[in-house]
Amino acid sequence: MAKADLIEMQQPKGDYAAVNTTSSSSGNTDDSSRNNHHESGYPNLTTDGGTGNSTLRRLFSFWQLLAFALIFMSSWEVMAMDMGATFYNGGPQTLAWGIILVVVGAMAEALSMAELATIQPIAGAQYHWTHFLAPEKHRRFITWMQGWVTWFAWVSALAGSAASEANITIGLVSTNYPSYVFQPWHITMVIIAQLVACALINMYAFRTIPWMELLAGVLHVALWLIFVVVLLTLAPRASADFVFFERTVSSGWTNDFVSWNIGMLVPAWGFIGFDGVVHMAEETRKAKQAVPRAMLWTVILNGVLSYGIILAILFGMGSDPAATEAILSSDYPIIPLLFNAAGPAAGTAMVVGLLVITFCVVAASLASVSRITWAWARDGGLPRYFAKIHPTHRVPIRSVWLPCVIVTCLSLFTVGNNATATVFSAFTALSSLGLYSSYIIAISCMLHARLTGRIGHGPEYQVQYGGWSLPRGWGTPINVYALLWSMYLTVWLPFPQTIPVTGTEMNYAGPIYVVVVVGAVSLWFTWGKKHWPGLNKSAIDNVVAYN
Repeated sequence: MAKADLIEMQQPKGDYAAVNTTSSSSGNTDDSSRNNHHESGYPNLTTDGGTGNSTLRRLFSFWQLLAFALIFMSSWEVMAMDMGATFYNGGPQTLAWGIILVVVGAMAEALSMAELATIQPIAGAQYHWTHFLAPEKHRRFITWMQGWVTWFAWVSALAGSAASEANITIGLVSTNYPSYVFQPWHITMVIIAQLVACALINMYAFRTIPWMELLAGVLHVALWLIFVVVLLTLAPRASADFVFFERTVSSGWTNDFVSWNIGMLVPAWGFIGFDGVVHMAEETRKAKQAVPRAMLWTVILNGVLSYGIILAILFGMGSDPAATEAILSSDYPIIPLLFNAAGPAAGTAMVVGLLVITFCVVAASLASVSRITWAWARDGGLPRYFAKIHPTHRVPIRSVWLPCVIVTCLSLFTVGNNATATVFSAFTALSSLGLYSSYIIAISCMLHARLTGRIGHGPEYQVQYGGWSLPRGWGTPINVYALLWSMYLTVWLPFPQTIPVTGTEMNYAGPIYVVVVVGAVSLWFTWGKKHWPGLNKSAIDNVVAYN
């Protein structure tokens, strides 16, 4: 690694210091690539796409960033909305015990990623860390793959969040109005409407996003308390044996081990995306302290809230098998469960609270994916047209709209029959597999650097730890466990939820992931290997200078 790649640890120069995204010169951070037809780096290119001295603003405090992370993950809300899938594979015991495994694994991942974030809090996050820590010989290729996988995963996550909001809305309408006749285009219109609304907020009123997410974070905790109290006091009570030991498998899987692990994916879905705060690092005050703390605390707090809501829901299922079956027959069992416990009016109000939170999830998701879009364009992965920062709004507007346009176009497939709607569902399935893959690559590079002695405290190391690092002797075991856990989950993520498998019920996460990987590899050999100069060094220098 070249001397220019050494990461200097500096304190923030000011709470409200803007990130200068321009430079009079820029270059390639990878010396090996300079010897491979990339001597010129980014000649005459400012890091905002060549538009002048545009800057992002550091608007987020630690508490606002923590609320942002809590809301984006919305872990307990995921448990409440998606619990029905677990009853196909494993049942109550899978939720009650699987959540513990998931939280422990997520904590190991968050500890590993937080250590990386305190070294370099930058919008590119995973692919930037990969660049600095990957073996020098293959650094550019691994960084290239990491950038594309992470970007596609985040666009997919935006699509999934928008689809969840639309489905809950339709579910609430159909429950309150039995005469309502569902049409597929209803889903499409709700998705497009919320994307446009969130894009306009991110474009014209981004200053309000930190405060909006902070208020949503308060609602996140308050609504959890309301749900728990209602379910434990008003709903019929199930037995402890049902909650902790009942197994139900109606998916067609005959292997208990397979069905249990597929069922465990429901809580796992609620504990991805904690890297979202890192993509906002260049707009966070004292980012080296705030970002890793927000990552760790969001896993801890969401872990506690998730376990609490799981117990409240399972105990609130009651002991009547017929009533339980009726609840589980709904696409969103939490809706009839709340209606049975609190009545239609109160139940509707509680679900509306979920809709408000989910809308804030979409807004947060769009903010994060727009920043990684901007960063990846700034580094030459995407066209540099999308690296422009609007001089007045000081927001990467083009990077806000690109993911929205992609998701909107894909949502049009939901207008047709089940076969065409599968296209949209297939794309949303990519997010979990893509994000876990990005964690695997980043943590693997961190582990490699640790084991080869390239990272440590002191000037003799090529890469220096940030202001916080895992205790001596704990770093390697935690990295190994996080890596093994992430790899273990990626084994199960492509499995179909039910068998026999049909075209509309197929889990397309694996095939779509392969398409993305093959596409990125093909683009590398046809263009990237020769023409991509690697990361924009001036952008990194500017970020380091303000952190």
